Amino acid sequence: MTDQNKGLSYSDAGVDIDAGNELVERIKPSLKKTNRAGVISAIGGFGGLFDLKAAGYNDPILVAATDGVGTKLKIAIETKKLSTIGIDLVAMCVNDLICQGAEPLIFLDYFATGKLNIENAENIIGGIAKGCEIAGCALIGGETAEMPKMYHGEDFDLAGFSVGAMERGQELPRPTDVGDIIIGLSSNGIHSNGYSLVRKIVENTGLQWSDHAPFEDKILGDALLIPTKLYVKQGLKIKNIDGVKAFAHITGGGLTENILRALVRGQGIKIDLSSWILPPVFKWLSSAGGVSQDEMLKTFNCGIGMTVICSKASKDTVFSVLEKNGENPTIIGEVTDTSKVHYFGNLI
Repeated sequence: MTDQNKGLSYSDAGVDIDAGNELVERIKPSLKKTNRAGVISAIGGFGGLFDLKAAGYNDPILVAATDGVGTKLKIAIETKKLSTIGIDLVAMCVNDLICQGAEPLIFLDYFATGKLNIENAENIIGGIAKGCEIAGCALIGGETAEMPKMYHGEDFDLAGFSVGAMERGQELPRPTDVGDIIIGLSSNGIHSNGYSLVRKIVENTGLQWSDHAPFEDKILGDALLIPTKLYVKQGLKIKNIDGVKAFAHITGGGLTENILRALVRGQGIKIDLSSWILPPVFKWLSSAGGVSQDEMLKTFNCGIGMTVICSKASKDTVFSVLEKNGENPTIIGEVTDTSKVHYFGNLI
């Protein structure tokens, strides 16, 4: 048979099944590190199995969350630094689960690219596994999709899916009351929201990812890729303390929008902007981009990545547990009866 008459294969169309199989073998050791009580099946089947009773649950309520990393991916792709972006993916999902009172149990990822680069994919999924290991949930499966001409060059996309559980009656949020305090837990950077604005500011300044960061002693790309902080273990320690009402993960919409999501309808908040120090990266973004304080507060976490809403009477207990678990909690405000967000003091 001549080359002209030779039949086509899937690889001729740009999909390498053998490369996909090799990737699965390479990531198995990383996935094994995420194993936990309740996991029944190994990867390779048509689905992942999990036994809630073996995980210690008697009458569980399941909670599911899904998210992505947004255009932070573009910085990871352009800098070719891919080992931590998976931690972001996990954090964006499991931090939401803890806001419902759920312990993250299992995680699945979706990784799509135009041409599978095994080394890159191994780095990315290794980061996902690391995030799961930190959060205490099992990476029980996922999908690697090689889709020629759907993505340019080494571009890729990620999505994460996580399921958690709590015993019936332990759901969050619980009804909040006027006068409840709002405790802020620090972020460790921009996390995974607002990166389209971050990239626009960097573009306008003429800086390159390889330049020295204007706000700290790091390469700019590295400083902007610091992975999203995980709040799972801290949250699990305090969620059932008497007087703890709600958590709010500060993501897109910032403090302005996310705390209200955890409150009883009709309630609002007042926040003392002088109660914490704005981290240098946010000061630089505001200054370099001419971004107003109001815009900063509804775009970025501004140094507060998670909030805890609790009664004043439970404050000392909550602070004690958080401090023992590595946090430096700060009272940043309280719940009001105004149904609005009121800021006082200055952040910038």
